[in-house]
Amino acid sequence: MNMNKYLSVSPEVQAALDAGKPVVALESTIISHGMPYPKNVETALNVEKIIRENGAVPATIAIIGGKLTVGCTPEQIEYLGKRGLDVPKASRRDLPVLLARGEDGATTVTTTMIAAAMAGVKVFATGGIGGVHRGAEVTMDISADLEELAETPVMVICAGAKSILDIGLTLEYLETKGVPVIGYGTEDMPAFYTRKSGFKVDYRLDTPAEIAAAFSAKLECGLRGGMLVANPIPEQYSMDPDYINENIDAAIKESVELGITGKKTTPFLLDKIQKLTGGSSLEANIQLVYNNVALGAKIAAELCKQ
Repeated sequence: MNMNKYLSVSPEVQAALDAGKPVVALESTIISHGMPYPKNVETALNVEKIIRENGAVPATIAIIGGKLTVGCTPEQIEYLGKRGLDVPKASRRDLPVLLARGEDGATTVTTTMIAAAMAGVKVFATGGIGGVHRGAEVTMDISADLEELAETPVMVICAGAKSILDIGLTLEYLETKGVPVIGYGTEDMPAFYTRKSGFKVDYRLDTPAEIAAAFSAKLECGLRGGMLVANPIPEQYSMDPDYINENIDAAIKESVELGITGKKTTPFLLDKIQKLTGGSSLEANIQLVYNNVALGAKIAAELCKQ
């Protein structure tokens, strides 16, 4: 058992890790900042159910009372969902103060990876990753998610980079940092709400076993950093690229006019896009998460056989 005073691993997750069973990490920003209550809690519990149905143990991660909690209880998920935006969004730079003060925090991709690695969880499924923001050549707005992928040995399964980002520059940054970008059954980098972005992934792999083998080889060679698995949104929920891009452009224009910057940017844009699309983007968001966690459970199971 890890005795780190800032880490709390649930008995179920620890038992699964000790027994060599598959575990899939989940973030909590999607609960507190990703969607409204009670939809956020309902989605989080469904995600855990899907992971169990696919033969793995879910480990929802959050900062609760100054501890990186790996394997939140349903009560803790309800608590995070009800508090919503009152829970601070916690990236790597926020951890020292939140932990020292004994506060709560909703973990981003970055902090979920950190906690997962501390606990020994190797697979993490989410919606989309952060990346290089449009206009970053002026603002220098680059998500800490990319730096974490370069440093921390956790596989991240997502539906591509969020389509509010500059996907070409995001892929360039990942290449510089040596992070393999794998397309699950696709050569095209998906763009969150849509299945294609017009940019290519590094490698197309078609089975969970192939992906697990590649990640296992990476770990065994001691190559630092993680791996990004891009899993396109299911066809029936994919949105029209022109339609979603028009709405993204309108949301970005408004965020610039309002002077919204930093960690407030992504929640503002996702909320605005949801309103502009009449809620269809929220439904797409939920379905792509369900799709990613099912794949995450299958890859985690294959990784246990390596």
